Amino acid sequence: MPKKIILAIVSVLALAGTTFFWARGSQPQETVTPTPPHLLPSTPTFTPALVPEIIPIDEGPLKDSIIASGDYLVRQQLVNGELSYQVDFLTGERSYTPSYLRLIAGTGSLYTVCRVSGNSKYCEAGDRALDHYLEMLISDPQHFTGTCLYTNGGCPLGGAALTVDAIYKRWQATGGFILEDRNLLTTAMELGYFIVSMRKPDGSFYHSFDPHFNGTGDPDYFVTYFPGESLYALLELHEMTGNEFWLKQAREVNDYMITQPVTEDHWHSHALAMFARLDKLSKADKDYAVKIAETVIEGQVRSLNKVNTSVSTATKIESLAALAQAFYLSDSEHSWLDREINTFITFVHARQLPDNDCNFDLGDEMVLSYAGGIFSSCEDPSIRIDGVQHWINGVTTYLEYQSMIGAK
Repeated sequence: MPKKIILAIVSVLALAGTTFFWARGSQPQETVTPTPPHLLPSTPTFTPALVPEIIPIDEGPLKDSIIASGDYLVRQQLVNGELSYQVDFLTGERSYTPSYLRLIAGTGSLYTVCRVSGNSKYCEAGDRALDHYLEMLISDPQHFTGTCLYTNGGCPLGGAALTVDAIYKRWQATGGFILEDRNLLTTAMELGYFIVSMRKPDGSFYHSFDPHFNGTGDPDYFVTYFPGESLYALLELHEMTGNEFWLKQAREVNDYMITQPVTEDHWHSHALAMFARLDKLSKADKDYAVKIAETVIEGQVRSLNKVNTSVSTATKIESLAALAQAFYLSDSEHSWLDREINTFITFVHARQLPDNDCNFDLGDEMVLSYAGGIFSSCEDPSIRIDGVQHWINGVTTYLEYQSMIGAK
């Protein structure tokens, strides 16, 4: 599989004058602070934008399903760009305590629908959402490195990573970085500097940062999937900039991650597929990838119980489809995952309205409002933004994999 990216210099971008340090000021002796990056000389003063490598996918019911989910997101979007976080489609009751990390991830999925469909209305909806959520970004060079996504009183590691991912998906769909008066590539790199500055000496991360006063990393805050999201964001930055600095950072993070206990980490799976496409997979990488796949598959019986949620099952589609891509691109056996992926797809697809596996009685008005949404379960008739975005991303990844093997 070719790994070339066609170089097309479309702009010369001056990097923000942010230096790689954490201001310690008068903070107490016992305060834990993130480790400063040590590869500053590797970062250039300017970088050219690159053209994204796009994998076309075939027409069919699953592509139609992706577009239907995009239609749901657009119909539910508010005029200020806000996406619907969670709604009970039987009662119309909505959640008023949204997760902005999930909402920024949902924004990225709108750009995926735009790319898959070729219809700019999804990119326009994505731009409205992205412009809205970028208001949550903060920078303070005197107290911390780069830019972070501020939510719930702090800067979670995953917030920066998922914002990079949304910008990357916009780049895949449009090839551009300009949104209103903002250069999104510069924004993405500033978010990347924040991610790198959150690294610990052993290769792991602090998962949350308090940007107030002198700022500290929280050694006790932990979210399982933040490292995988951050690893993937570093690789996305490498592809968008062509800068080896980000690839080196990603390699160091991955080297640590593959020494840790295996989980059903769909973000790590995406990163392994990107390593295979942009660089290469080592034997240790492949062995770890097999373990992720086996972990996902071993939980299949429990996952396919009707009381379980489509949200968690959709992440299994993402994980296995991304790993199938990784194995294919690295000339390893991949077909053993096909049946498992399709099993999970069948399970989640049955939760996409107006179809449902719970015999809900849906009126015409309900169908008009919520068609394309992925509801959670028969016991929880709610449509949550992450269920929809995991479905869009997982099925797209699977169809790209099908396109790869079909073109062989």
